[in-house]
Amino acid sequence: MKLAVKCQYCDMEVALPFKCPFCNKYHCSEHRLPENHMCSEYWKAKAPREQPPTIIVGETETAPFEYTFSYTPPRISRSFWFSLNELKHLALGALLVIGVGLSYIPSIARVLGPLELTPWLLLSLALIFTFSFLLHEIVHKLSAQHFGLWAEFRLTLFGVLITFISILLPFFKIISPGAVMIAGSVTKEKAGKIALAGPLANIALSIISITVYMGTQNKFLQINSLFGAWINAIISLFNLIPFGIIDGFKVFQWNKLVWIIAFVASIALTIFAFPR
Repeated sequence: MKLAVKCQYCDMEVALPFKCPFCNKYHCSEHRLPENHMCSEYWKAKAPREQPPTIIVGETETAPFEYTFSYTPPRISRSFWFSLNELKHLALGALLVIGVGLSYIPSIARVLGPLELTPWLLLSLALIFTFSFLLHEIVHKLSAQHFGLWAEFRLTLFGVLITFISILLPFFKIISPGAVMIAGSVTKEKAGKIALAGPLANIALSIISITVYMGTQNKFLQINSLFGAWINAIISLFNLIPFGIIDGFKVFQWNKLVWIIAFVASIALTIFAFPR
């Protein structure tokens, strides 16, 4: 008696069938391999593929082959701050500005007369000049920091040179030893508001100085307040010129009506406070 088993793939009778270790079916020698008889459990014969690591952002729980990445922007503990390096730049800038202020002495002497130009008056005028410059730059900085931006004053080579030349020349005066450097995401509106802050502070100080001038009979206060009104008006007028990297260009790009109002106000204050 001959015993035979049919191949469960091709139905051929074989005396020595092969049993598939994956699907447990019997096959002939031709179809004994899983790939030859379309084995339904052929996936068991393949080496398990390692799944790629899963990257989860913002999750706190992790599983095998999972990595958690998180990034928190550094937070500044104080809303407004000054670095030591920035204070050095501001101090050097202030010295240059004092030099420009002192270069106005001949013009002031012609208006007041040499007898009126006392050391105390010279000192007060130099302080007013320096305060007006520092106010302009610091308000820029505080405005930028208000919007969550990094902002620090830095001297620039071109600015230092042109301010130093202004000390030597009798009529050509540009006070711009440096600028507030800003880093961060800035929209056109934010840039315009930050740029406007400096000239706006000078306009406000000019108006306050005119108010003091008109409300006092003290000669010393009159001279200082009128000079303060004029120098702040000049600073705001120059910085509102809509050109290049000057504040006025950013304000003009953001809001033309606001620029016109600020520019006209600066012109009016400059004319009113002009030394006669």
